[in-house]
Amino acid sequence: MATDAELGRRRRGCVQDTPDAPKVPDSRADSDGPRRGSLCDRHCAAINNVQGDLGELGCHLHRPRVPPATSTPSCCQQHSEEVCESCVVKTTLTAENAVEANKLSNNYKFGFKKWKSHVTARPWEDRSEIVKELYSDLNVIRGSAGSTLTCGNVLYLLLFGWWLSLLYILVAAVMFITVMGAPYGRLCWDLARYFLWPFGRVIQKVEVPKCHQACEAGVGESSALLGGPTPLRWRPRCWEGAGYRHHASTAVWLCLGYPVLALAHGLVCVTAWLLIVLIPVAKLSARATSRVLLLPPERVLIRRLRVTEVPLEGEVILCCYRAANPYYYKYAVDGINVFAVNLLPLVLVTLVLGYVDSPNHLTGSAVKFTLALLSIMPLSYYIGMAIASISAQSNFAVGAVVNATFGSITELTFYITALIKGSHEGNRCYAEVVKSALTGTLVGCVLFVPGLCMVIGGIRHQEQRFNSRSAGVSSALLFLSVGGVFAPTLFSKVYGKLVCGECHNVTQNPLGHYLCHNCHFDLMDNNGTLYYSHVQPLVYTVSILLPAAYLIGLFFTLKTHTHIYDIHISDCHMPGHHHSAVVHWSRWRALVILLLSTLCMSACADLATEHISPILTNSTISQYFIGVTVLAMVPELPEIVNGIQFALQNNLSLSIEIGNCIAVQVCMLQIPILVLFTIFYPTNFTLVFSDLHVYASMFSVVLMNYIFMDGKCDYFQGTVLVMVYFILLAVYFFAPSPSGC
Repeated sequence: MATDAELGRRRRGCVQDTPDAPKVPDSRADSDGPRRGSLCDRHCAAINNVQGDLGELGCHLHRPRVPPATSTPSCCQQHSEEVCESCVVKTTLTAENAVEANKLSNNYKFGFKKWKSHVTARPWEDRSEIVKELYSDLNVIRGSAGSTLTCGNVLYLLLFGWWLSLLYILVAAVMFITVMGAPYGRLCWDLARYFLWPFGRVIQKVEVPKCHQACEAGVGESSALLGGPTPLRWRPRCWEGAGYRHHASTAVWLCLGYPVLALAHGLVCVTAWLLIVLIPVAKLSARATSRVLLLPPERVLIRRLRVTEVPLEGEVILCCYRAANPYYYKYAVDGINVFAVNLLPLVLVTLVLGYVDSPNHLTGSAVKFTLALLSIMPLSYYIGMAIASISAQSNFAVGAVVNATFGSITELTFYITALIKGSHEGNRCYAEVVKSALTGTLVGCVLFVPGLCMVIGGIRHQEQRFNSRSAGVSSALLFLSVGGVFAPTLFSKVYGKLVCGECHNVTQNPLGHYLCHNCHFDLMDNNGTLYYSHVQPLVYTVSILLPAAYLIGLFFTLKTHTHIYDIHISDCHMPGHHHSAVVHWSRWRALVILLLSTLCMSACADLATEHISPILTNSTISQYFIGVTVLAMVPELPEIVNGIQFALQNNLSLSIEIGNCIAVQVCMLQIPILVLFTIFYPTNFTLVFSDLHVYASMFSVVLMNYIFMDGKCDYFQGTVLVMVYFILLAVYFFAPSPSGC
């Protein structure tokens, strides 16, 4: 029986990621009571049929049941006349364990990093068959594998199969020449045919019977399980004088044959792993190197499968049906996505190449700058994973401190290193690039991130709904932050002195029209009285008020008005199942990875700022465009991927919150921190932006609020946001470079 308090909570309103409840017309607008009740009942039936689908998060919408004894024919007759209150439901997200529940809860907290991936190992029985196949070893025989003639298998033949087979034939010839290695030569000959097309064939490890048992076996010996007579070359052989000949053959193999094949398989393994979809080929090569090639030849049996419904005799070492699997983008190693694993060596290459080859003998500045930017992507992923892991395993206070401290560390590291380098060189371009990156992050997170999520999510879902109340809080903070950030700029436009670098008289008349270039508002007139007496105090005041407003927003959403995010996280399981949390990263391990990733991030940011100067000087592209696109959006790629995954699972609220949260943090945390940094370390950074930055930011925020007013969207509205973003990019592309660059 629901308590009065619970019923009160249900009557407050339904705020959830699933579609918002339709509003029932006011009873005062319709005097027909029974007709009003039937309409409300239809709304109730529509809402009660809605069920949130959050995919791999294992989240479901649970509707509170009303006992039959207390149920009434009409929901509106039971509660208030103004609101159909039995339509009010509460979203309950279920997780595998308490740690995952805490992570899901943190995703709905304002100011916390939204993270899609699991921080704990998922129970094997809860995974789909597709995911189970990704993690299975290549030693499982399936009853019905279908045709082996697929595009992926043909791709394997073209990339690896033909030259691997040829290499095995050459090694077999060498083994036969040595005479002592003849048994391994026969093995390589058969492996040459296997690796040319290994699909639908099996490699077994068989037990060697005694010599008299093997010699008594007839030539026509057959196996019903394997479907045919056993070939003579695969019968166990009697080793006369077993000791010396066996050891000599093994020594020849380990010296001449195995190293060459191990090197070839290592090359295949690395290449296939980097291609991701060919990870089964990487597993095939790794297993062949570590198991098959180290076995005595008489214990290796290679057969083509004909009847696979009955288990084969002997241990199955290799059995592969497909060389490619497009679902390997979901593959993870110790909780780390395979893309982040593959990009991690890039960080090492970037650091070694950047600091060892400082004179640019091996590569130029453009290559090093590109490598440094690409290295930021996996480091951002590791930082996000570490923050999510620590927050999920800690209390609210620790999670809040970690998110506030390291949530913007990626962007701040680059901005601060760029300002320091610009101060050392006396180059104002670095400060302008930082301003462009700040504006690009704001515009991209307001337009591009939610727009792209709407488009991709709209492909699967015709219409998506989101929590308009929570989005309204972020929108209000965005309006406040944009107004505060650009207040010094507007002040300088009103009271600054317009100075132009060059003016020409068009009409040759002293009283005629003049054409001026490189005009800007000078704040340093009269020894900088305007700037130091008016603009700078305003900048400091805004830098104090914006973080204070951010803290008020946190207190509002996390303390006093938590019902806005009316989400209940429960640790529920199916009957008979109970799973303890097996975390991928412990708190200490996550902390070490977080610190190391931050250190590497600082080094990569230093390399990027060091090698960006030739690009800014020699490039024909506007510095505005470089800062708004490359420097602004590359560090946010992991967040964009998270937003897309949430949108595909019809959880658009989190997709929108990802962009809004980053945009709010740019204005209310990152910019005040940069202002504070300039107090202790003077740089060329001033909180006065160009007109283009002001107009683009304000227009983006207004458009975003207009799109988000009704709490629902589709792919068309997402397309509008994306198109507007690309139009602004075109404006930045054709805009002239900032003055002084």
